[in-house]
Amino acid sequence: AIPTLYNEWLGYEVVGRGNVDTDIAASWGAPNSAGRPYVVMQPESGADVYIRAVEIDPVPDYKAMTTWGWNAIEIICDDPDAVYKKLVDSPFTHLGGPAGLTNYPSIRATQFKGIAEDVLYLTAETGDRTNSLLPRAGAFIGRIFIMVVAGPDIQALQDFYADAFDMERGPVRNSPVDLINVAQGLPLGSERPLTTLRLAQHGNLFELDGYGDHTGPRPSNEGQLPPGVAITSVTVKNLGDIK
Repeated sequence: AIPTLYNEWLGYEVVGRGNVDTDIAASWGAPNSAGRPYVVMQPESGADVYIRAVEIDPVPDYKAMTTWGWNAIEIICDDPDAVYKKLVDSPFTHLGGPAGLTNYPSIRATQFKGIAEDVLYLTAETGDRTNSLLPRAGAFIGRIFIMVVAGPDIQALQDFYADAFDMERGPVRNSPVDLINVAQGLPLGSERPLTTLRLAQHGNLFELDGYGDHTGPRPSNEGQLPPGVAITSVTVKNLGDIK
């Protein structure tokens, strides 16, 4: 179902499929994901940034953006308003936007959720793309350029990624994110600490979100990948440089 939805509505093509290898599952800390089917999907632009969907058993209590861990995928697109018009009548659930970002009004985004509690931010530069912080889309809906991770202590989260991977820190700022407030049952306008960490390639970032005391670890089936956005893989120049 997911590959069909991503193909029909996002223009992603399946470029690989198989069953999770035992060693790979063990490296994920998810040995019971071994043998489960997966597909790898590539954006219409042909960019070598992929989305992998892996089968898990249902986790009935999971709700996106309410637990620690990876919570959203941010994808560059050409026109968020046109994306909204296309997806609003799709099986994806509209969460917010299109709207300009508070601190960067020329950057517009709309947000949707898939059938597997997979949250997608679809974002574009509407101003000068030549000098934009964002990469080029290369298609109506392009590739991932930001992965969003949440935890209870924004400073500990920043320290872990910055120290382990020698990433450039950004300032921590407090900002309301209404789609998260809605998901967590908080008043609209409630602020949370946010920051970013810059990857080597232009426009590629991790976004770090601080979640409050009312959130906790993600429920999952024992030994399987967690539901929703489970894991992020990045390319590095030399694994030996990573602590």
